[in-house]
Amino acid sequence: MNKWTLVLLSTIFLSHVCAYKILVAFPYPGKSHSLLGEGYVRHLLDAGHEVTYVTALPYKKTHPKLRQVVAEGVIDKFEFSESLDFKKVISNEVDLKDMYLMYKTMMIIANRSITHENIQNFLMDTNERFDLVVSEWLYHHMFSGFAAIYNCPFIWSSSMEPHPIVLSLIDEVGNPAYFPDHMSPVSPPLTFSQRIGELWNVLYLYRVIWSLKDFEQQAFLDSYGPAAAKRGITLPTLEEVKYNASMMLGNSHISSGEPQRLPINYVNIAGYHVQDEVPPLPENLQKIMDNSPHGVIYFSMGTMMKSRTMPMELKRDFLNMFSKLKQTVIWKLEEELKDVPKNVHMVQWAPQPGILAHPNCKLFVTHGGLLSTTETLHYGVPIIGIPLFADQFLNVLRGVRKGFALQVDLGYDTPAKLKVAIDEILSNPKYTQKVKELSYIYHHRENKPGKTLVHWIEHVIETKGAPHLRSPALHVPLYQKLFLDLLALILFGVIVVVRMVKILICSKTQKELKQKRS
Repeated sequence: MNKWTLVLLSTIFLSHVCAYKILVAFPYPGKSHSLLGEGYVRHLLDAGHEVTYVTALPYKKTHPKLRQVVAEGVIDKFEFSESLDFKKVISNEVDLKDMYLMYKTMMIIANRSITHENIQNFLMDTNERFDLVVSEWLYHHMFSGFAAIYNCPFIWSSSMEPHPIVLSLIDEVGNPAYFPDHMSPVSPPLTFSQRIGELWNVLYLYRVIWSLKDFEQQAFLDSYGPAAAKRGITLPTLEEVKYNASMMLGNSHISSGEPQRLPINYVNIAGYHVQDEVPPLPENLQKIMDNSPHGVIYFSMGTMMKSRTMPMELKRDFLNMFSKLKQTVIWKLEEELKDVPKNVHMVQWAPQPGILAHPNCKLFVTHGGLLSTTETLHYGVPIIGIPLFADQFLNVLRGVRKGFALQVDLGYDTPAKLKVAIDEILSNPKYTQKVKELSYIYHHRENKPGKTLVHWIEHVIETKGAPHLRSPALHVPLYQKLFLDLLALILFGVIVVVRMVKILICSKTQKELKQKRS
């Protein structure tokens, strides 16, 4: 047997030994969230692991070690999409900051996903075994139930920058005095009123979670109860399961976020969804990018808010404003418009990484989603943010504070304000210079985010759930964290001393009175 045969056999043996069965649960029917789920799938497959992917939007690339469990049709019943309407947002008909509605809606969608026939058939197969589950947290804790059914460790995946509520699953709530909620358009240092507001936000969110506790627990039982019964196991309560994660992998990084104090079992992996090699642009877009002497402005408002809901008046105003620019504009719009200016090219689907990676891309006009913000730092392109909902306001605000972004609010006057912002960014090199500096910080890591992701997943499996990473804060009651028992003891001591002093004074006074009388 020659040495090359030995090397080959060793490689096969080691890859077999180190290959684990991993369940990646990202059933939320949203394109951006599916990109995050696919990032896990891609990196774990590249590392040689077997992956089962639970999703509403199937991964298009086939692989011998990939199996997909698709909750088809869930996206067709996505009621929340009715609220994602440009007209309604502009006219304030919907409140996309209503956290009670947000949490309950996401719980309903999660329950609908897990009770889907395909996922239920998958759960009812008693032969299924996994070494680890990766579950997405998205305003609910339902996907932690997969780990309960398969009796294996699990890791929370957070799609946003760390915020107080999500950290409470692995450690404790971040201090609202300097740790704002992801829905708050504020950034430290906070004023007195902002600190009070953030404290109120945390208290309000806990009230929301408490008020929906029974609803979520019942949905949890409906989703996993039948599978637990078939396996002959007692399904733990959701309250027990959701705090049982070994760690959290967060779609975050210091280049886009704040230097917050984070627990040891929270690891930043922002950018893991970005492929190492930029996919080539379609031929038509490549020509547009190459043949734009004044550069290209890329305009995309994401995938959640559909262009058909944007008022036609606003679309025409955008086109009119773009026609006055010397730059080429690529506008991702899911429809065709008439009388489009020569310098405007409309595409229903845009290969965003390829556009941003092109040296001719000078500016990105975006809704401020975290994936888009991460990609602009990855490729070093300044942005103008037009935030719509959720964490987009905070993402854009941080970009403004860091110096690589400007913000324009959504309204019928947006095109006029956008023109001013475009002129400012393209005429002032400080924005491009700053985003290049932050891009260096973004890339200057010990390992690429995909390798970090794989490392920690393998670490949790190989250390049997990584109990050494779990924070003792999860087992310390709030009254002990705040030393309320000590405060009570001190107050009790003060009261006892005061009472004793009063008794002594009264006793002395009475004694003196008796002496005077005698």
